[in-house]
Amino acid sequence: MRTRYYNAKILTGEDRNIKEGEMWVRDDKIEAVVFDSKASEEKFDQEVDLEGNLLMPSLKDAHTHTAMTFARSLADEYELNDWLFKAIFPREAKLTAEQVYWFTLLGFAENIKSGTTACFDMYMFPESVAKAAVDCGIRNVFCGSPNDFGGMDLLEERYLKFNEYDPLVSFMMGFHAEYTTNKDNLQIISDLAHKYKAPIYTHISETKSEVEGCIERYGKTPAVLLDEMGMFDFGGGGFHCVHFSDEDIEVFKKRGLYTVFNACSNLKLSSGIAPVKKYIDSGLKIAIGTDGAGSNNSLDMFREMYLDAVLSNVRDDKNGLIDPFDILSAGMTGGARCMGLYNSDMLAAGKNADFIVLDMKHPNMNPMNNIVSNIVYAASPVNVLMTVCAGKVLYDHGELKTIDIDEVNKMCNRLVEDLI
Repeated sequence: MRTRYYNAKILTGEDRNIKEGEMWVRDDKIEAVVFDSKASEEKFDQEVDLEGNLLMPSLKDAHTHTAMTFARSLADEYELNDWLFKAIFPREAKLTAEQVYWFTLLGFAENIKSGTTACFDMYMFPESVAKAAVDCGIRNVFCGSPNDFGGMDLLEERYLKFNEYDPLVSFMMGFHAEYTTNKDNLQIISDLAHKYKAPIYTHISETKSEVEGCIERYGKTPAVLLDEMGMFDFGGGGFHCVHFSDEDIEVFKKRGLYTVFNACSNLKLSSGIAPVKKYIDSGLKIAIGTDGAGSNNSLDMFREMYLDAVLSNVRDDKNGLIDPFDILSAGMTGGARCMGLYNSDMLAAGKNADFIVLDMKHPNMNPMNNIVSNIVYAASPVNVLMTVCAGKVLYDHGELKTIDIDEVNKMCNRLVEDLI
């Protein structure tokens, strides 16, 4: 199938420039991004008039727990530790593979409607999550999540299995966090990373108490401890990264690691505000994630980008500190590269056809004084007209094409009764 998307404003993601043009897609790949149209010389199976709207790379959620849609608005009163141990872990112990499948589909439906085509997902029952991803056509990158409570014996098996499962599914080495994983288990994970020359990802320095606990146990921060254990010899990154010391920043810079921001979740659980501007100025690689719907409670990447931009103004008591394009790039290109999806990071010939179309006629995108700033400071899922992953249209002008949302809503509302 050869499709022409024409009459568009195009943001390729390579830089901030937006130009009039069109994009040609053959099956699941971008064939060309064209600014001097030669369409009259070409034949297409389908032509789509984008009516002057914006064609851009899709958003990539670089840290989430998709099936935690079951916990949306269930425990809004807790800080992180109590939220985990009083509200979440007891309910997660009851989860079944079937429940995870349906709750994951619910999350993917929200992702797709809000312009996200890839999730860096850390959760249980990976077979259910993988099936949901393939069924609805979204990319899912698993992050390993073993800890002292289980999963250590499955990490290598899952790494091998899900990196051969389907083109939409892949797996990265990882673990839950230093504070839930003893040093012997951490060493096993590090040894596996060396065996496969694989990057490692984990929750890190999310709260002050987490950092203080690690210093009390080992005399050093989580980032320094893990680096000394060889965890990051082949790259990787951390989720949250709210409470980094200057030494931690140097570790992440030296190793080329990704810092993944989760502003909504950190605010809701009173974990703190990540020093985004400081990390950018330090040359760290950045990406953006929503965390799970249990602690957010939304999977809206537009809201995450907005907060990462404006919270830096509050933290540093100065307006206009962050270039909006840095934040937008983190939400699309940075997220893709963080997940190892290097072929989905921008719009260019040979890249995966993973893109969205934003409604430029909506009032919140006008006047078009600065389209990039409009996306970061004003856009929301209401602006998403179309979401395409691997060349397949998943969402088009209000209609989910691969998910029966009425059935999913009905099933999730029934299944959640067993948990609460």
